[in-house]
Amino acid sequence: MNAVDGSQHYEQPSSEQNPSLLTIILDTNPVAWSLLSGTLSLSKAVASLLVFINAHLACNYTNKVAVVASHCDTAQWLYPTSAQQHLQNARQAKRRLDDSGLVANDQLSEPTKRFRINGPKDDSTNGIKLKFNIDQRKPIANSDKYRPFRVVEEELLDNLSKLLSTTGPSGISSNTSTMVAGALTLALSYINRQNSAFAESSGGATNTADSAPPNASSRAAETNDKNLLHSRILIISVSPAHDLAHQYIPIMNSIFACQRLSIPIDICQIPTPNAPSSSTVFLQQASDATKGVYIPLSNATSGGLLQYLMMAFLPTQASRIHLVLPTRVDVDFRAACFCHRRVVDIGFVCSICLSIFCNPPENGDCLTCGTHLELGDYGGRPMVVPRQKKRKKPRSTLDPSRVSTPTPGPA
Repeated sequence: MNAVDGSQHYEQPSSEQNPSLLTIILDTNPVAWSLLSGTLSLSKAVASLLVFINAHLACNYTNKVAVVASHCDTAQWLYPTSAQQHLQNARQAKRRLDDSGLVANDQLSEPTKRFRINGPKDDSTNGIKLKFNIDQRKPIANSDKYRPFRVVEEELLDNLSKLLSTTGPSGISSNTSTMVAGALTLALSYINRQNSAFAESSGGATNTADSAPPNASSRAAETNDKNLLHSRILIISVSPAHDLAHQYIPIMNSIFACQRLSIPIDICQIPTPNAPSSSTVFLQQASDATKGVYIPLSNATSGGLLQYLMMAFLPTQASRIHLVLPTRVDVDFRAACFCHRRVVDIGFVCSICLSIFCNPPENGDCLTCGTHLELGDYGGRPMVVPRQKKRKKPRSTLDPSRVSTPTPGPA
């Protein structure tokens, strides 16, 4: 047919918008949320987060979302649920049916229940009041809900309720921090897996060199750019800065990986009432290095959180080019020492592995690579060298350059 009409036919690239993968890291530190229970409870924050997720999925039918919980002692997936967890839920449901033989509302399988997290009831755990309670008695009322919204809501609330129910006093007392480094690692591994799967599914149609038009190179570059999965990470943090100093090395490694992969890290910092001005130092550096958005909430309420999420963190990378994003000029670039995991203003850096120490290491040996460092006379009194006086050269009368020009007299 090409020989009949004499024209060249090329495959037109798809004009659809690129899918966007949003990976959310939710800080579920019980100690921090107990301090925020008076203004913003965990249940209200999760409700606002579900509305934000639904808005992201509604922007494009190909958009994807993943949620990771950064807990006090572990980092766990909230959505999507792993295949092993699905199999375990199915076995538990089958075991309950075999034991009773009847199907009641409270005996339904886990994917067919709706889990609600309520805040009025106080549960005391080792002296810490936790403002959440799990209620599994109400099944799904509206079955006409959009299926992607319903699946995300069911799995997220189901996994979150199981995570909170398995948190005991020993886990809270042993570690009051949150596992942000582990959550970032899980997010990066999931993004890498999704990028590989998307590249395999969309990279099949390519132009050959014989039938390609003159500007084939430019079109190929545009096609490769359109076949990319736009990924970004959103961290909702409630833990203060000093609780993350011991995770400085893995957090910085994750930041450098995101910077190399062009994955922006957005930070939504919710300050605690006892330290409203505290901010996470390393997460500020993560947002600045990856060209993300860092916003500390000034109004830590349910409506305020939803407004910040919808207005500042909903636009994708393609949309942010046309927007004026909030920026920060007072980014804290301080680092944490490798010996005591404390944020320092002035420290000592190893010239081999670039490790940072707040004080000179013992015997001058680096704690990371073991290299012996020459400190010289550090700590001693500096030597005061007297200033030498500048000697003046005597004026010479025989120097013709210094003889004045005679004044001509009358003839």
